[in-house]
Amino acid sequence: MNGPKTHSWIEKLDVYVTGKSKAKSEKPPVKLSANESALGPSPRAIAAYKNVAEELHRYPDPSYQELRQALAHKHNIDKDRIVCGVGSDEILKLVCRAYLKPGDEALFVAHSFSMYPIAVTSVGGVPIEVKDVDYTANVDNILNAVCEKTKIIFIANPNNPTGTYLPNSEIERLWQNIPDSILLVLDAAYAEFIEEEDYDAGIKLVEKSDNVIMTRTFSKLYGLAALRLGWGYACKEISETLDKIRDPFNVPSSAQIAGKEALNDIEFEKLAFGHNKKWRNWLMSELNTLGLNVIPSQTNFILFEFQDRDKTASAANEFLLRHGYILRYYSSQGLENFLRLTVGTKAENKEVIKLLKEFMEN
Repeated sequence: MNGPKTHSWIEKLDVYVTGKSKAKSEKPPVKLSANESALGPSPRAIAAYKNVAEELHRYPDPSYQELRQALAHKHNIDKDRIVCGVGSDEILKLVCRAYLKPGDEALFVAHSFSMYPIAVTSVGGVPIEVKDVDYTANVDNILNAVCEKTKIIFIANPNNPTGTYLPNSEIERLWQNIPDSILLVLDAAYAEFIEEEDYDAGIKLVEKSDNVIMTRTFSKLYGLAALRLGWGYACKEISETLDKIRDPFNVPSSAQIAGKEALNDIEFEKLAFGHNKKWRNWLMSELNTLGLNVIPSQTNFILFEFQDRDKTASAANEFLLRHGYILRYYSSQGLENFLRLTVGTKAENKEVIKLLKEFMEN
């Protein structure tokens, strides 16, 4: 190639691998691979989205005032410390742009969200993977990996794709033992699904720190994945820094209004939470009964392992695809014999267990 050359770190950058959306069946596929909402979005959010259609020629509110006010009211936080983006992914990338230079290191935990190393590498940073323990982040391992080059630590809590979590006491211990110069990123994309008393999404820590940012999303419990809406909460210095480097009008009007109405629809939120809790517990029980190794989940998905050498995740994945069911299959990340199952509707949950039982028994 004789044209312009990009940075060396861009040339070796991996592309984020999304979940499959096509099966090997003539039936319409059932997609349980992307941790999407089983019940879809709130009816109020859908109505709000439709109502904004006649205003498509207008630029959106550049500072998304009503959405920030709704978030502040919902979580009892300071609206001026909220930054919104195109999914929480954009917030993660903004963090890397703002706080990493080429050669700086960022830590992330093994078997966690694959966007972390991608975001870090995209700005010339060096992603450092830290070993987990029982598919859960380990604070001691993270602290042992910290060095002078460490500028950011990413923690998905609860974690994707394992579904595990760290109690607030461990997050607090991590924060207390890192230098103030390191930014701790608490990715709480699945926070709405967890009700453990020892868990905190990160708000408490943000309120008393100058080096913590919490990120959240509307793609999971609120079912607005297609609108790509996320947000972050940090001290004023960090939030203002990210606000400087984000694109103008980065959050469309449709996403702003739908997000606001989703936050206000408390009854639908309770319905979605209750559905997920009931069927997640049922699915984990059924998978255990089939002799599969189930990683206890606090999210809207379940990671499970095939331990029989004659019954592999790869073969199970192919069997399910032939019957029109798409789960997340990992050919790398050290999860080659695992599948990840998103909680679906009642009918979808029943059928996928029926199919897995058939696969395991034949």
